[in-house]
Amino acid sequence: QVQLVESGGGLVQAGASLRLSCAASGRTSANYPMGWFRQVPGKEREFVAGISWRGGSTGYTDPVKGRFTISRDNAKNKVYLQMSSLKPGDTAVYYCASSNREYSNFNVERSAYAYWGQGTQVTVSS
Repeated sequence: QVQLVESGGGLVQAGASLRLSCAASGRTSANYPMGWFRQVPGKEREFVAGISWRGGSTGYTDPVKGRFTISRDNAKNKVYLQMSSLKPGDTAVYYCASSNREYSNFNVERSAYAYWGQGTQVTVSS
């Protein structure tokens, strides 16, 4: 059974940085693309960043480009989201997701991801 566990969320002031971590277990996560999504109450869960199975390809939603960096350490079965210059608009629950499409690039669609973590809250105050 695949399990994803996020950590690293918290309450910070605008302009600060946070690093989210996602620990994967239950299969060789290195073979699968991974993504980070976020959700605020009343809105749909949205794509934030994605990384291919080898880490050679990454992508971001426009509002976070230049501020967020996704990376992965396949030896540790972990994926990270480094967030800098945080804004109040980044406030959300952040979810780690793993695709079922082995040896593939990442996808921006939620439907492409089969496994999800429980989420970690990020709150940015102004």
